[in-house]
Amino acid sequence: MGPWVLWSALSNTAKLTTVLQILLFLPLTLATLSTQAFLLLSLLLFIHSLIHGTMLLLWGSPSLSVLQVPMHPFLLLLSFNAFSQQVPSTLITVATWWGKVLAWSSPWFIALEGLSSLLVAQKLGQAGKQLALRGEGYQFGLLISAAAGYVASAWWIAASYTAAATSPLSSTLLGAALTTFLFLTLIGFTLRRTNVIESSGLALCLAYNVWLCGIDRTSFSDPASSYAPLLSNILPHLQTLVNFITNTLPKPVLIALFYRLTILHLASYILPTIGGDSWEQEYGVDDGWEGRPTSKLTYVLLTYRQSILVTVYSHLLLLDHSSQVWWRWMNIFFTLVIWAIELLVSGGEDAIGKDWKVE
Repeated sequence: MGPWVLWSALSNTAKLTTVLQILLFLPLTLATLSTQAFLLLSLLLFIHSLIHGTMLLLWGSPSLSVLQVPMHPFLLLLSFNAFSQQVPSTLITVATWWGKVLAWSSPWFIALEGLSSLLVAQKLGQAGKQLALRGEGYQFGLLISAAAGYVASAWWIAASYTAAATSPLSSTLLGAALTTFLFLTLIGFTLRRTNVIESSGLALCLAYNVWLCGIDRTSFSDPASSYAPLLSNILPHLQTLVNFITNTLPKPVLIALFYRLTILHLASYILPTIGGDSWEQEYGVDDGWEGRPTSKLTYVLLTYRQSILVTVYSHLLLLDHSSQVWWRWMNIFFTLVIWAIELLVSGGEDAIGKDWKVE
């Protein structure tokens, strides 16, 4: 048990170190060198993550997590060295094409985030219906939770309105989004195809996107704080490094990255349960979920999650504030359209819905 615990701690530390290296090295390169150097490092990290994921699929040894730790500093030094002198035109071309691939991927990222958000909200609604069958105490608790979600989303939107609705177009889009959400909620309640848990979850998702529309990345950084007076004789170089990291990491991007990766991760676990019969919810189909194609797809996605991290993070770092706002509004209306389609084409109310749906 002792060696196993030690090795598990070492492996988990290596995984955390790898994630922290990616989170720091990419914005560091973008801030200190150039966009081309950032794109080159992003491409190198992406290729390395693909190789690492393939080795995990074929080999599956936990030692790979430890062995890859020194690779990221090596790739960072390689990128710095390549752009410290005359840069070959080949590297410029490759980096430019990688940047175009990331730009072309914007609609896919938005679609995946919107679909995953809707999928998770619907799963929460189904779980709420299951809990409501256990008694009035659970129903009361779920209603309180849904009310808290509505109140929190309303406050969040109201607090973000000044920053998000900076133009007549933004105000119009916000009004259209809120009106559409309210009408879809009423339609869903009337058709008994949604419930307050699902609706409040989507309200929070809407509020989150509106909040991001009003956030400018530069408002979260204060370069002057890097030169704040340091306490004498208390590791001044370490303090300077901490200040640099604090003011270099783009906090809005990290928030969007955390949300997108979390929602994709949750959706990947929900996908295998889609398509099963109602009486097979616990055991799946054909004696388990392991044989379903969606489970295999989930396993592959989780194996290559480092590649997804590098790609999503690089894409978010490349977006300026106006692009971020544009794609957030696209995300809001795409999610609402998909929800409207789902409400209209979904089947009639199920057995659980007969007992508790909108109450």
